[in-house]
Parts: sequence; C-alpha cells; structure tokens
Amino acid sequence: MSAPVPSANTPLRRLAVASTTTCSQQASVYGKCILATYTDVKKDSCKDEFMKFGACLREAMKRKW
Repeated sequence: MSAPVPSANTPLRRLAVASTTTCSQQASVYGKCILATYTDVKKDSCKDEFMKFGACLREAMKRKW
C-alpha cells in the first residue's frame, strides 16, 4: 500500500512554494549575505536580510491557497 499524496495546500508545501518562488528575492539577498560573511560570523550580521525574508514567508503563509 502506498503512502497518501499530500495535498497541494499543506503548510509544508505552501512554505516550500513561498521560500522558492514568492520570497525568492529576499531568500537570495539573505543567502548572499550569509555567503559573504560566513568566514567571519558576527551576531546579527545578516539580521536585516533575515527579518525581511521571514516577514515575506509569514505574509505568504497567511494567504489562503
């Protein structure tokens, strides 16, 4: 017996879509910041970028699909 296929509207799928399409620009900016600072990590070095990415994800997850 095969496992049930998750609905396209499951929270995990919505998060995946939001993080890869809806919020792709914010994710890219955050990723570039992490890449630029990973050898010299300091607390809050990419905080602004992370906050913008997180805000985008929260807004995208609020929408009804």
